[in-house]
Amino acid sequence: MRHIIRASALAATCCLSFTACSGSDDKSAPHPSSPTVLNFGQSADTAGVRGRGTAQITPDAVVYVDKAGAETPEHGLFAVVRFEAGNRSKTKVTTTAGNGGFRWRAPGGKTVKAGNSNGAGRLAPIGFSEDAPGVPPKTYQVDSVAFDITVAEKGGTLIYVDGDGNAFRWKVPSTNSGSTAAALESALR
Repeated sequence: MRHIIRASALAATCCLSFTACSGSDDKSAPHPSSPTVLNFGQSADTAGVRGRGTAQITPDAVVYVDKAGAETPEHGLFAVVRFEAGNRSKTKVTTTAGNGGFRWRAPGGKTVKAGNSNGAGRLAPIGFSEDAPGVPPKTYQVDSVAFDITVAEKGGTLIYVDGDGNAFRWKVPSTNSGSTAAALESALR
């Protein structure tokens, strides 16, 4: 039994050594694995702008509308996501939400930034836009981001790129979802 365990350990060591040393570019550092896709409504601790501070980002509602007030989507549908930005520290944290931090990856792989059309860039549903890029200490703020997408692009992946360049991903439901979805939809009328 000891010989089998030793042989297995030796084989694992050899595999690790060969894996790290093989390749044409002579780099032995492992490549980062792809990050886990979070469940919609799950929080992620993210770095603030320029890596300063930590903001907890939680997307928790999505609605799909073909008109929002006077705004009409160029691609057929607005996907509007409500999120909370939390700051548990003693100093203000600025998220990347205000400068392109959020993206929508469609099931087919196409990716667009939040506010990717004139209409999507102007959406600010009442009660769902508290200017979350700057989050005061010990508070949570509610905000929303809008994407102009096609009907086929519903149910995509929400991506948030933080101040350190790390990408956090959430699988977004393909139907209106979340405890505040009805209120969000109403605020967009």
